[in-house]
Amino acid sequence: MKHLTLASLAAALLLAGCTSMAPNYERPASPVAAAWPTGPAYKAPVQTSSVQSTAADIAWQDFITDGKLKEVVGLALENNRDLRVAALNIERARAQYQIQRADFFPSIGISGEGTSQRMPADVSPTGQAGISRQYSAGIGTSAYELDLFGRVRSLNNEALQRYLATEESRKAVQLSLVAEVANAYLTLGADHERLQLAQQTLESQKKSYELTSRSHELGVASMLDLRQAQTLVESARVDVARFTSQIAQDNNALTLLVGGQIPVGLLPEAQNDGHVTLAELNAGVPSEVLLRRPDVLQAERLLQAANANIGAARAAFFPRISLTASAGTTSNALSNLFDDGTGFWTFIPQLNLPIFEGGRNRANLKVSNVDRDIAQAQYEKAIQSAFGEVANALAQRGTLDDQLAAQTALVEASMDRHRLSDARYRRGIDSYLNVLDAQRSLYSAQQDLITLRLTKNSNHVTLYKALGGGWNDTEN
Repeated sequence: MKHLTLASLAAALLLAGCTSMAPNYERPASPVAAAWPTGPAYKAPVQTSSVQSTAADIAWQDFITDGKLKEVVGLALENNRDLRVAALNIERARAQYQIQRADFFPSIGISGEGTSQRMPADVSPTGQAGISRQYSAGIGTSAYELDLFGRVRSLNNEALQRYLATEESRKAVQLSLVAEVANAYLTLGADHERLQLAQQTLESQKKSYELTSRSHELGVASMLDLRQAQTLVESARVDVARFTSQIAQDNNALTLLVGGQIPVGLLPEAQNDGHVTLAELNAGVPSEVLLRRPDVLQAERLLQAANANIGAARAAFFPRISLTASAGTTSNALSNLFDDGTGFWTFIPQLNLPIFEGGRNRANLKVSNVDRDIAQAQYEKAIQSAFGEVANALAQRGTLDDQLAAQTALVEASMDRHRLSDARYRRGIDSYLNVLDAQRSLYSAQQDLITLRLTKNSNHVTLYKALGGGWNDTEN
C-alpha cells in the first residue's frame, strides 16, 4: 500500500509538471482583405491551366537569372556584416534557449571540502585549546524546482519561440539583402547608361556647336544661336561629370552591401533588361502569401513567446517547491574519509507560497498580458505593412508596360522632331530656339526612358521581396 501511494504521488507530480497555465494560442484573424486590390492600376490576374509558383517557392538562385548578379549576391551572403550579425543572433538565442531548458533538469555536482579550526580554551568543550579538522566529499543537487504549475515550462516555451523568431529574422535580413544587392546592381547599370547617353549627347552637341560657330563666323548664325548651342554643350558636360560621380557612389554602395571588393568583371555596364530576373511572378492569395513572409513569421513567433510568458506570470501565484539533497562522506581525518560509517545524507524540500507581495505578482501578470497585446498589435501591423507593400508593387507593375510603351513612342517622336527642327534651321526656315527645345526634349525623354526601365526592373525585385521570396540555405 505504501509503494502504491508513492507511485500515485510520483505520477501526480509528473502529470502536474506537464501542464502549463499559458492561454491556448490562437492565430489572430488577418486584419487585411482576402484579395489584392483591383482597379485600373492593377493587372487582371492571369487565368491559366498551370498555376505558377509563388515567390516564396522560388529560391533567389532561380529568381536571379543573370550570372554576374548571382555571383555578386553570393559574395554578399558570405561577407555582409548585417547578415553575419543576424546569424550570430541565432547562435546567441539558441544558447539562451539551452540555458532556459536546463531548468527542466536537476543540477548535480560533486563537492569536496576541508575545514581546520583552532578553538581557545575558554570556549572549547574540553576546556583546553585545540585544533579541530573536518573533511567531507559528496554529490548533490541544489534548489531543483518541481514544475507543478508549468512555470519552468512556460519560460522554456518563451525562450524557444524567441529563438525561432531570430531564425525568421535572419531569413528576413537575407531576403532584404538579396533585394538590395539586386537593386543596387540595376541602379549601377542604369547610371552607366545615363553616362553613356550624356557622353554621346556631349559629342553630338560639340559637333553642332562647331557647325554653328562656323556659321556665325560666316555671318549666317547669330551670336544668340551660338550661345544657345553652347548651353547644350555645357549642360551635357555637367551631366557627364554628375553621372561619373554617381557611378562611383553606386560602386561604393554595392561594395558596402557585398562586404568586400567586387571583381571588376562582375560589375554591370547596363541594366541588361529581361535577362536579370524571372519575367513573371504569381501574387497568389494574401492569406497564404503574407503568412509565409519571414518578418510576419517573426512577429508571430514573438506573439507566441509573449503568450507563453503569461503562463509563467500566472504560475507565480501558486506554491513553488524546490528540492536540495546531498550524500557523501565526512571525517575528522582525511585518511579516514572513505571508511565505513562515515557516510551522510541530507534532504531539504522547500515550499514557497506567496501570501503578500505588495501587488508584485498581479502587476507582473498585467505586464505579461499587455506585452501579449502589444505583440499581437505588432503582428497585425506586420501583416498590414506586408499587404501594403505588395499592393503598391502590384499597382506599379500594372501600369509600367503602358508607361514604357508611351515613353518609347515619346523618344521616337522626339527624335523625329529634333531631326526636322535641325533640318529647318539649317535651311534658314526656323530659329535655333526650336532646335534647342527639341534637343532638350529628346535628351530628357531618353533619360526618362532609362529611369522607367530601371523602375520596372526594380519593381520586379521589390515584388519578389514583398511576396516573401524564397531562399536556399544549402547553397549559401
